[in-house]
Amino acid sequence: MRKETLTKRIIPCLDVKNGRVVKGVNFVGLRDAGDPVEVAKRYNQEGADEITFLDITATHEKRDTIIEVLRETAKEVFIPLTVGGGIRTLDDIYKLLNVGCDKVSINSHAVNHPEFINHAAKRFGTSTIVVAVDVKKVGNSYNVFINGGRIDTGKNAIDWINEVYNRGAGEILLTSMNADGTKAGYDLEITQQASEKTDIPIIASGGAGTMQHIKEAFTHGADAALAASIFHFGEIDIKDLKLYLRSEGVEVRL
Repeated sequence: MRKETLTKRIIPCLDVKNGRVVKGVNFVGLRDAGDPVEVAKRYNQEGADEITFLDITATHEKRDTIIEVLRETAKEVFIPLTVGGGIRTLDDIYKLLNVGCDKVSINSHAVNHPEFINHAAKRFGTSTIVVAVDVKKVGNSYNVFINGGRIDTGKNAIDWINEVYNRGAGEILLTSMNADGTKAGYDLEITQQASEKTDIPIIASGGAGTMQHIKEAFTHGADAALAASIFHFGEIDIKDLKLYLRSEGVEVRL
């Protein structure tokens, strides 16, 4: 079993569509949550450890990520910024890093062209490459989905996570589609499995509704917890969350 990171990270996620932050349930039913630059700036001030920015329809619409929005966001944010959505070439990654992003998140293109992970890690370093894995329980196993959750690849999630690790990914952004937006808690089963069976940090995503849910993700092996709705709509304050986690014995940066 791998050694978990000591300090746990809190990562607000900005799902962006048509230049606006949105949030849905189980990847559908999107609701407006504000201007991405302003939302990111607020999280930077509130004490988030990182921000993840996902252009959720870029791959499905076969277009590039919104560079100008990212450029403006990077000017206002002084914590690591991870960006995903529509990344298909090494030049795409270069452009994102060049406007101030720190890491990139690759999902569909990594599944369709696994060797791209090797090339990206070799060119930009493993610490720059996050592979996003969207999973859904199908029968008794977890399958990997792509194109914003529209296509079941039939791939076993744990097998795929181990493959991307071996290809040079530096982190896994693990999203449970079953739990996404439900606020009923993270899928602790797949979080634990992924944590136990790979040697790189696991970012738990999908389902956060309470501070306890986030603590549970950490006690089941996650190195970071990503959430959207609870932060976007003011249900949980990041500073309060970190104080709660510290009181529960979870090491966080205050």
